[in-house]
Amino acid sequence: MSKLYNSYLTLKNQDKETIYLFKSGIFFIALDEDAYKLSEIFNFKLGNLNDEIVKCGFPCSSFNKYSNLFKLHNLKTKFIEQNNTVYNIKEYEQDKKISELLEMISSIDINNLSVSEAYGVLENLKIKIQTIKNNQ
Repeated sequence: MSKLYNSYLTLKNQDKETIYLFKSGIFFIALDEDAYKLSEIFNFKLGNLNDEIVKCGFPCSSFNKYSNLFKLHNLKTKFIEQNNTVYNIKEYEQDKKISELLEMISSIDINNLSVSEAYGVLENLKIKIQTIKNNQ
């Protein structure tokens, strides 16, 4: 058995109703029962994780599209990062926004900003932080 499948079984034993999507490279993949369910609802193509286990998935870049579809279909889903951190949709969206904010901050070249540009950066940061706080 793969580590991924063992994680899946452990999580399914805790909550059989939740669909678990594992980040694997640039994809989110569902396994076994969850793969069959998503394939049935969204017509995802089923593939093989190994000889015994099926999988399906979608690119991480399509997260917003599919998270909205999961919400529309009232599917209880959790996303598992490669470090085994488990998120619900809202938590994952929040973490993604915070990561993007930190990336933006770290890319600021403070040595080449005018005073007015620095003010604009601060205003932009304030708006982004307020948006993140309001979505908690």
